[in-house]
Amino acid sequence: GDIVSAYSGKTIEILNTDAEGRLVLADALAYVEDKYSPDAIFDLATLTGACVVAMGDVAAGLFGHDDSFLKFVQEAGEQTAERVWPLPLWPEYTEKIKGDYADIKNIGTGADNPGAITAAAFLKEFIKAKKWAHLDIAGTAWAEEAKPYLPKGPSGVAVRTLAELALSLGR
Repeated sequence: GDIVSAYSGKTIEILNTDAEGRLVLADALAYVEDKYSPDAIFDLATLTGACVVAMGDVAAGLFGHDDSFLKFVQEAGEQTAERVWPLPLWPEYTEKIKGDYADIKNIGTGADNPGAITAAAFLKEFIKAKKWAHLDIAGTAWAEEAKPYLPKGPSGVAVRTLAELALSLGR
């Protein structure tokens, strides 16, 4: 029931104290934009259990608002055997986090709440860059079984994708 002010100045209704990571990430995103004005932003986090339900351990959820940048990230994931799959951020999802007493809520509400999507919609509220991609890596951050390129345990998922993105941008 608390209301907090984010780095960006937006106010946030805290409806779930277990969704604290997105508050920190939102402030980090706003800070980076404020101090560095990047052309593009790529972030990743083990953000939601809902993404685990949606994607399992096979792929990370990919969110953003520039289709060409999202395709670029998806291709980098394919190149590195770190699959990502785009999920929508339609305006209806942003409506689910609209605040009653503050600008936004820290979680979506209602029985039909798509948790991974509303978490990404929350982050989108702190992004000004035209190119932004968010990976919800909650399901892929831990490997239950070894693969030829990955031991069992913590996967380090998205490190290879980040490297591929950097190399591709340098070409």
